[in-house]
Amino acid sequence: MLRPPSSRPLSVAVLGFWHVHAGDYARAVLAHPDAALAAAWDPDGERGRAGADEYGVEFSADLDALLARDDIDAVTVTTATSEHHDVITRAVAAGKHVFTEKLLAPTVVEAEDILARAEERGVSVVVSLPRLSDPTTLAVQRLIETGALGALTYCRVRLAHDGWVHDWLPERFADRDAAVGGTLADLGCHPAYLTQLFLGARPATVSATYSSVSNRDVEDNAVVTLGYPGGAIGVIEASFVTTPGAFTLELRGTEGSVLHGFASEVLLAKGSAFGGEGWHEVPLPAAAPGPFAQWVEHVRTGTVATDNLRAAVELTRLVVAANEAAGAGIRPYPAAHPDAADSDSDSASAGDADAVMPAAPGA
Repeated sequence: MLRPPSSRPLSVAVLGFWHVHAGDYARAVLAHPDAALAAAWDPDGERGRAGADEYGVEFSADLDALLARDDIDAVTVTTATSEHHDVITRAVAAGKHVFTEKLLAPTVVEAEDILARAEERGVSVVVSLPRLSDPTTLAVQRLIETGALGALTYCRVRLAHDGWVHDWLPERFADRDAAVGGTLADLGCHPAYLTQLFLGARPATVSATYSSVSNRDVEDNAVVTLGYPGGAIGVIEASFVTTPGAFTLELRGTEGSVLHGFASEVLLAKGSAFGGEGWHEVPLPAAAPGPFAQWVEHVRTGTVATDNLRAAVELTRLVVAANEAAGAGIRPYPAAHPDAADSDSDSASAGDADAVMPAAPGA
């Protein structure tokens, strides 16, 4: 694994200001004692120069020239999702460590290709999946692991905001080609990977309903339902048209239940393990290191973010399947290795894990 000199901070360049979290990651670099912001690039020169000026770094109009610089160790990637594979593989080829916004790539094939190239080149890649580090998530995981909820039968996670009600979410998020989807492929990633964490990465079936309240070309309101072999059901909800914004979580099991975000920001539990009748507040642990801090640590120690990368690939698999299912109803979940599928299968089968996300119904 390539490591920058320990005598100086990790030198980081921002690649792209397309995503709304570009500034968050730039600020994360500035706030980290072992990192320093050095430069910025964006395919849109005007947007790139504005971003570089805001964070007090130089703007480079030439990506390859920027990546060729010896004084740049690593990059944050916040381009359009459709550009992730191209931009990340170029950074990896140049020996730069990569911290990227989700999705890692539009397809499973592209995501796995990025990781194979990173492993071969010896660079660290981490995908931003921040809610895996949240105290609420950690507390729920603990309850599941200790059996306090019994066998899980139902999980619902919702994340929503009012970005297209009050018009603060940039219109480029409605560009289907650039965003490779709507609210599910962006905001819905968080409830998706949490549901996979709680119930399992590989459900048996997936169905989805998408709609566009704001009449844009992509969905701004989405519900995805997952069916698991043991009978558990997972429900993933995302919306750009909800006021106020909301994060809610509901898990039901054979021995207990937990709720968060239903007119209360505390985690509540009910069941025999929690004192019988009534809802009881669950104490929360401290947050785990966030994905950016994890990335810097992996770069410094020359280690691989195995769990993060596995979750990132499975997230892409789920989002691809959900986008396809939105127009096709319930369907088998795609195989892990599509080349091993029956040779008689239709090449355009909805189960192809590397299929590009299609348009939502009515688009």
